[in-house]
Amino acid sequence: MAQTSAIVSELKRQLRAHGLTYQDVAQALTLSEASVKRLFSDRQFSLKRLDQICGLMGMEITDLVRKLAPEPRVEQLSEEQERELVSDLRLLLVAVCAMNRWQFGEILQNYQIEEPELIRYLARLDRMGLVELLPGNRIKLLVSHDFAWQPRGPIQRFFETEVQQDFLKCRFHQPGEIRLFVSGMLSPQSNESLQQKLKRLALEFRHCHEEDLALPLEQRFGVSLLMAMRPWEIDAFASLRRPEARKAYPGVTRN
Repeated sequence: MAQTSAIVSELKRQLRAHGLTYQDVAQALTLSEASVKRLFSDRQFSLKRLDQICGLMGMEITDLVRKLAPEPRVEQLSEEQERELVSDLRLLLVAVCAMNRWQFGEILQNYQIEEPELIRYLARLDRMGLVELLPGNRIKLLVSHDFAWQPRGPIQRFFETEVQQDFLKCRFHQPGEIRLFVSGMLSPQSNESLQQKLKRLALEFRHCHEEDLALPLEQRFGVSLLMAMRPWEIDAFASLRRPEARKAYPGVTRN
């Protein structure tokens, strides 16, 4: 079952790389688009169907299987590389687009970046090892599924100073928006249990992101999920605590 999932995931990646959609597959197989989506969702492919889809891309099934061989992937940038990204807002923008599987033409169409400039930015990302700039200005992403920014590194500091407040300047009442704030008193065991559940939710977010990369850009939109949890008491309350109580209460600790 794990191998089947890997093959289907690779099939999606190859379709995307060849600029093909579920609609293109449906036409080739003489099926409805809904039926094709069910095939991918249920991961139920006959060899004949798999061969037909590979043929649509000019590939053999064996070519698809060979693509499953692991390639070296970047799991983290150095602090110096992260500083280079945040030093140039447009370079950071192009990096984020590439990490979300945007193609060259899609970046040009959506942002005020001219073609020669975009090529230079992608060449810099190529030297950093984030992407490989292929002939025809095709972009091959080289980061692993477990890629993470440096803890307390330049990107995280950029988020704290430039992004965090902007993200929270919202009433969160439109479709697709939600803000939940709950407060209570928990034991260390309950705190740890909830943190593990939040980590699983973050992993589910990543899985959804990977699955939806097979969709055309116009069917996807940027989504950010902020999760935070720590022992905490608002300053107005903490300032009223007796000194000896401050030492005993973890929520008064300041970073």
